[in-house]
Amino acid sequence: MALTLPPKVTSRAFARLAEINAATGEDKALRVAVEGGGCSGFQYDITLDAPAEDDVVLAGDGGTVVIDPVSLPFLENATIDFTEELIGARFVIDNPNATSACGCGVSFSM
Repeated sequence: MALTLPPKVTSRAFARLAEINAATGEDKALRVAVEGGGCSGFQYDITLDAPAEDDVVLAGDGGTVVIDPVSLPFLENATIDFTEELIGARFVIDNPNATSACGCGVSFSM
């Protein structure tokens, strides 16, 4: 079985997750999953959730990011970040495995 390296999470993403949890009064993890769909074949699903037993858990300053085992190979060596732009603020994924992506950055192909 080949080893799949988990994605990296930036300090900016952990900090934003901590702000969200402080504002809501909850301690949720940021779940990053890959699903079929979108205009390029695959799409990211980013939600706040509780960790499941078989999740890969990435803990850092201010929070936890979880990834299910099915999504993990699609996110190998990716970087999970948080960005604030004129069009809005969001968690983003820089995925070196993606061969192309749609204009909005939500869907990709491999």
